[in-house]
Amino acid sequence: MTLIELITAEAARLKQAGVSFGHGTANAFDEAAWLVLWSLGMELDALEAHAKKVVSDEERTKAEALVSRRIETRQPAAYLTKEAWLQNVPFYVDERTIVPRSFVAELLADGEGTGQLDAWLSDTTRKVLDLCTGNGSLAVIAALAYPEVIVDAADISDDALAVARINVDRHKLGKRITLIKSDLLNDVAGPYDLIVCNPPYVNAQSMSALPDEYRHEPSLALAGGDDGMDLVRRILRDAPAKMTKDAVLVLEIGNERAHFEHAFRRLEVAWMETSAGDDQVLLVTREALARWSRQ
Repeated sequence: MTLIELITAEAARLKQAGVSFGHGTANAFDEAAWLVLWSLGMELDALEAHAKKVVSDEERTKAEALVSRRIETRQPAAYLTKEAWLQNVPFYVDERTIVPRSFVAELLADGEGTGQLDAWLSDTTRKVLDLCTGNGSLAVIAALAYPEVIVDAADISDDALAVARINVDRHKLGKRITLIKSDLLNDVAGPYDLIVCNPPYVNAQSMSALPDEYRHEPSLALAGGDDGMDLVRRILRDAPAKMTKDAVLVLEIGNERAHFEHAFRRLEVAWMETSAGDDQVLLVTREALARWSRQ
């Protein structure tokens, strides 16, 4: 059996088992490729070059066993491999944090001077906050994309901050990223030129219908109350006091745009274009937040 044949067979098993995707892959073939290549100690981009490689019985058994764990436990593949990739940057991950998948990463990874986010920044943008940092992925990507900035990465979870520390150290960014335990904005100092945040925003009805894979993730990092906006309300209320005059807040709200617009009808925001469309991530200026708070 060749490598490509093994991956194809394991993809069929995943599809037949009805597992859910969305933690780094969107379909059975990509998920099978991830699990098979990882189990064989191969790089994730090795398939094209080694597709016709003949796998041994021992290798096939090892790969099949990992796919069986994926099916039986319904754990996301990232928890089984202890690694996830976001914008081609590798991160350690385990059950203490959600699997990183924020669309904010796309805006940051565009880099200095080339992306749509840069239209909202300036050459004085220096201090960045990654709020609800989780495993630290957005903080790391921001620091890599903008070499002149320093980043505070805040989370209420000690477990999440422990995982974030692993990733900050892995990318040798300890001198530029500071980890802070904070209940949202309560314990960060600021003021910040840029705040990025992928907060818990899943509404109660959606939480009750989540596939098993998502139930392995900390609910603290997912659940946003009845309409998904409980934490967003606090963030928008408190953010202006932590922002410089020309600062912006980039906020991911996933599939909750309708709930967001109902809750914050008079708030002027800009919807950012990502690979998921223009209704997942928004940008709001400090000026707009201040105007809204006075209404």
